[in-house]
Amino acid sequence: MKIRFDRPVSTAARLSRRCGIFSGLLTVAALLGHRLAGLSAPNMAILLVTAVVAAGLTLVLATAGLRSLWVTGARGGIDCLVALVFAVPALVCGSFVAERYILFPKLYDVSTDISSAPEWLVTPAADQGWLPARKPVTAQDRELQTEAYPELTGRRYDGAIDRVLDAVKKVARLQGIHIVKSQGDAAPADDTPRAPMRPKQNGEAVPDAPELVAVPTPRPFDDDVAQLIRRADGVVLQGEARSLVLGLRFDVVIRLHEEAETTLVDIRVASRYGPHDLGFSKTIAEDYLKALDAELLGIAGS
Repeated sequence: MKIRFDRPVSTAARLSRRCGIFSGLLTVAALLGHRLAGLSAPNMAILLVTAVVAAGLTLVLATAGLRSLWVTGARGGIDCLVALVFAVPALVCGSFVAERYILFPKLYDVSTDISSAPEWLVTPAADQGWLPARKPVTAQDRELQTEAYPELTGRRYDGAIDRVLDAVKKVARLQGIHIVKSQGDAAPADDTPRAPMRPKQNGEAVPDAPELVAVPTPRPFDDDVAQLIRRADGVVLQGEARSLVLGLRFDVVIRLHEEAETTLVDIRVASRYGPHDLGFSKTIAEDYLKALDAELLGIAGS
């Protein structure tokens, strides 16, 4: 008499596969939607939270499926493996955010000048959605920043402000900071489109030619641009930046002030959403200042 053995099928393994695929696809869709399709940060966050919960459930179901495979020989080992592979993006993303939330202080705004932070030219405003309301930055927040990031300080460079300003704008462009507004800057921002010249018409010598043409001259300058900058109290540039991994949006303001033949440079970075910047504001500020030091190597003062 022939005996046929039918292996049982693990329901937990099948459910883990479906849950894992859902978690992985939702994670990818949330990240790509936020970076490429204009999905707001609060909406991305709720999708990522859902994906992480689904990934956690995937782990539980896959563990149960593997246990059934070991104890009773139930089918479902491949399903568990597929589920765990698809759950990896959500688990990595959730672990990354949780780690930074714990390790970094609960700040959303950092500045190299804690006593007189650079003022916004246009106060950042964004719909926080379901995220907790943000409180105004207080003196206690600045003290917490000093304790957490004692190395985050401004820079002093030898040389006139117009000389440093060129490097400041160049480094901002290279670091992915898009300048949207400026004050005290006589020259247009690097990202400002230039108006095209009108074609020459018959009988017209040089149409729309400027009355004054800037000619490079040895320092010290004594042209209209230099006089305008020297009369101003300083130069302030406001821009926008995004984090590399999650594409989170940050507002940036850079302030230049000329003092005793040197130029002071301060930077302020604030996350646009949420009461916690996960430490990205400090990273953006430090990366910018290090790049600026390298650009102005040789004229940096103490």
